[in-house]
Amino acid sequence: MPEFRRLLDGYRRFHSEAWKEKRERWARLSEGQSPSLLVIACSDSRVDPAQIFDVDPGEIFVVRNVAALVPPFETSPGQHGVSAALEFAIQFLKVRHVVVLGHAMCGGCRVALDQSLRGAAPGEGGFVAQWIAMLDQAREPIAARLGTEGRAAEQAMEHAAVAVSLANLRSFPCVQEKEASGALKLHGSYFSISDGMLHVLDEATATFIETE
Repeated sequence: MPEFRRLLDGYRRFHSEAWKEKRERWARLSEGQSPSLLVIACSDSRVDPAQIFDVDPGEIFVVRNVAALVPPFETSPGQHGVSAALEFAIQFLKVRHVVVLGHAMCGGCRVALDQSLRGAAPGEGGFVAQWIAMLDQAREPIAARLGTEGRAAEQAMEHAAVAVSLANLRSFPCVQEKEASGALKLHGSYFSISDGMLHVLDEATATFIETE
């Protein structure tokens, strides 16, 4: 597989160059991690938080999934992967900031908007449909105002997804407690792929402001 061989070639370059340049840092990291930030990002191959924020290994704890979504707090039986990662980062690593990183041209948000996977069987789109169903309530006013096609509607959905994840984060008791005490701060952000610009959410005005 040429694709996998390219990964191995990349590893060899990393080990011979980047790893050696920061060998002391890697030695310290082998003893444990203490990141101060948790970034919740999309699995999209174009949106790499470490590259966007230009950070070194060990500086950010990252959770990636379709559309950078955080489910609401719940205690029902099941495999709660995102909730487990949040719990680990907040309660055990004691991160001080949580950043939700949405992005332009998000396929998950587009499917949430047009509902093209609604009714699909698991393994054929059903898992994705069930996951992004947590955006259904946010979708309704967007679809009514802007329709379900076009960049204006898609961007509104992408922005709304960041707000939904922040609201769901605040349904976790540990987040409520730490945010109230000032031990934890939540941030919403949005990355524009075409121009490489990052926008930060001003929750007071519900607007995304371009970072200079």
